[in-house]
Amino acid sequence: MKKAYRILLLAAFMVMTGIAQMNAQGITSPYSKFGYGLLGDGATGIQRTMGGVGYAMQNGRLVNAMNPASYAATDTLTFLFDMGLDLTQLWSKDGENTGNAFGGGLDYISMQFPIGKNMGASIGVVPFSSVGYAYSKTIDNGVDNRSGEGGINQLYGGYAIRPINGLSVGFNASYVFGTIVNDVIAQNATSGSVTLYERMISVSDWGLQFGLQYAYNINRRNRVTVGAVYGLGKSLHGDTWGTYYDTQDQQVVSTDTISMGGKYSIPATYGLGLSYTWNNRFTAEVDVTYQQWTKAKFAPLPSFDLDGTSLDFNDRIRVGMGVSYQPDDRGGYAKRITYRAGAYYNRDYMNIRGNSVRDYGVGLGVSLPVPNGKTLINLGVEYKRRESSPNKLVTEDYINITFGVTFNEMWFWQNKIR
Repeated sequence: MKKAYRILLLAAFMVMTGIAQMNAQGITSPYSKFGYGLLGDGATGIQRTMGGVGYAMQNGRLVNAMNPASYAATDTLTFLFDMGLDLTQLWSKDGENTGNAFGGGLDYISMQFPIGKNMGASIGVVPFSSVGYAYSKTIDNGVDNRSGEGGINQLYGGYAIRPINGLSVGFNASYVFGTIVNDVIAQNATSGSVTLYERMISVSDWGLQFGLQYAYNINRRNRVTVGAVYGLGKSLHGDTWGTYYDTQDQQVVSTDTISMGGKYSIPATYGLGLSYTWNNRFTAEVDVTYQQWTKAKFAPLPSFDLDGTSLDFNDRIRVGMGVSYQPDDRGGYAKRITYRAGAYYNRDYMNIRGNSVRDYGVGLGVSLPVPNGKTLINLGVEYKRRESSPNKLVTEDYINITFGVTFNEMWFWQNKIR
């Protein structure tokens, strides 16, 4: 019972901390103002350095919310607590204009624990989407400043079981919540008047994801694992509204409010992964993600669409691949370090004036074991580029630094007195 209370207290702390901090992270991309923002896939810092793979990842010492079936691999004596931070440096180019920005903050927080033989569970907070940008441009007889912040998060709880040897099945049930704010502040150079146009989207809904993994031992040292996930597509519930505020007269000129039900939706997510493991030291994995965003809904607020920019959705396709290697988990300190590398390509869901948005990148990372323990310090660096095609509206280059800690504690060990 004491162990259960500790889990509940830690889960409560984790939820409060995650809700307070998740959208404080500094996404710095003007592309994030479109639609629901830049999408996340539930990958940890470790997985991001491997190209964002995880559908076929089955490791009882790592939290893997990308495929809930992986929870069944949790060791019966182990409690895992994982949190990650992200620091981002951005360089952007729009025609002849260049700029740079820096941001960072909490990326995710999660924990994983056994609940019986061949059964495991996980609780966490991960981003569904993130919004963050700030820039200005000249307009007729004035200047306008545009900024946005917020995002949509997922507070999830998941369960998995291994009903037969090699096969694991699981699910994540999540509370989907968050607020996205997009502001335009227009200043008239002649009169000095300032007008605020603000659009907000507030989501409060639920989500469901199913996963399975099948691991086949070719022989004692070689194993192949296939993983698949299905995330439920659905209509989103909440409210969205726009406000036109005259700061000179200090009054609201007009508002436009609609309920999101039936007018905003997200598509189903299909994911498939294949991994190969040699001697529990080397792992290689390839993942593919598909989302049919052309079937999704995103209702405009005509009186508050100030960009004059049409936005359509593309079907999203993401391909990731990565490898990890640990020389010897029982050797000296240098041999117990895990090395990782990966790459990915993502054709995103945004289509801006007939231009598709895509991003791609590479990553490197290491996991440093804490002396005399199983806890890991996870460090990673990623290079990413985001651009549109066929016309390059804005080109962005990123350097992301990820820092995470995976606490591995034997909470369920029972000492015996002889």
